[in-house]
Formats: sequence, C-alpha cells, structure tokens
Amino acid sequence: MIAFLTGRLAFKAPTHLTLDVQGVGYEVHIPLSTYYALPNLGDVTALNIHTHLREDAIQLFGFLSPSEKESFLLLTSVSGIGPKLALSVLSSLSIIDLVHAIRTEDIDKLATVPGIGKKSAGRIALELKDKVDKIHAAHPQATAAASNADGPYEDALSALINLGYRAQDVKDALKRARKATEGPLALKELIREGLKELSRG
Repeated sequence: MIAFLTGRLAFKAPTHLTLDVQGVGYEVHIPLSTYYALPNLGDVTALNIHTHLREDAIQLFGFLSPSEKESFLLLTSVSGIGPKLALSVLSSLSIIDLVHAIRTEDIDKLATVPGIGKKSAGRIALELKDKVDKIHAAHPQATAAASNADGPYEDALSALINLGYRAQDVKDALKRARKATEGPLALKELIREGLKELSRG
C-alpha cells in the first residue's frame, strides 16, 4: 500500500495531478482543498496517500494534510459514500465546517455538497458523530500548536531524504533554511528552501 509520496509536480488539475517520483509518474485524485494549495509545476510536493483497491483498478487519492486524509477515510466508512463523493465533500466544505456540521447534525449544510442528498447527509452525521474527534482539525488550537511545532520539519526531512539526499545533509540544510527565515515555514516552503540550501552544498 502506498501511504505517502514525495516528488515533483508534473501536472495538476482541479480533480487530479501527476507526481513524478524518480522518473515514475503517479496519477493521484485530489480534492479542491489540496489543488488550491499545490505549488508550481516542477516544484517538489509531498502528499498523504490513500490506496484504493478495486477489482479493475488501483486508484490513488492524495491530500496535503493528514486531517484531509483522515476526513476522507472517515467519510468513505459511511455506507453509500464512495471515494468520489468523499472528495466532493472535501471540495465543498472546509475541514472545520465539516466537523462542525457533523457535530451539530447540520443536515442542511451537509446536503449542500453536490451528490449528497438529505439521506446521505443524515447517515454522515449519524455514523461519524462519535468518530469525528479523529480529525485533527476538530481541535483548531491543537492544530495551530502542531503547525508551529516540528510537524512540517519532519515531513520536509522525509520528503528530501526520499529524493535521494543524505539524512545528515538534509538536516543541516533545513537547519540553515530555518535560520535564514523569520517565523515558521509551511511544509512546501521548507522543502523549497531546503532544496536551495542542498544545491549550494
């Protein structure tokens, strides 16, 4: 099972992208929330991946944040909600809005998602109400704290090592990148600055 991919963005569209991982192109289906946060073509990006096995195909679904992936997995656990509908939900509602709608059983809000009727919305609210705490973004304060911690650093470290760089070289490059910038860096910025430092040797 593929759970995580790091590579250069070779193609992007609102529904899917192609990630070049050491010469192998992976087609990955994505929600709009991920599409809008993608870097420029040719830049390195890292995706949390869910591998969906069907009788006639293997499909990859990608998300920039772990909370998006967790939300996707929870949604697809609901009877009658497949991967496409789950992506539609994540493309229409932010994680915070989704969590709030489930917790308050806001059927009307959930039913605004294309392809989700009142019955499906009711099932989502009923089946996920006790599971929604698994989504990191259900706790905005904890999520904000995590974003200021070492989550992006660890992801950037893994991403650059997967590109073939030595672990110690990557650690040194990321350390220099952090020192050279003011304030915390987002994952894609940290990877970009780390690559710059690595190219300087």
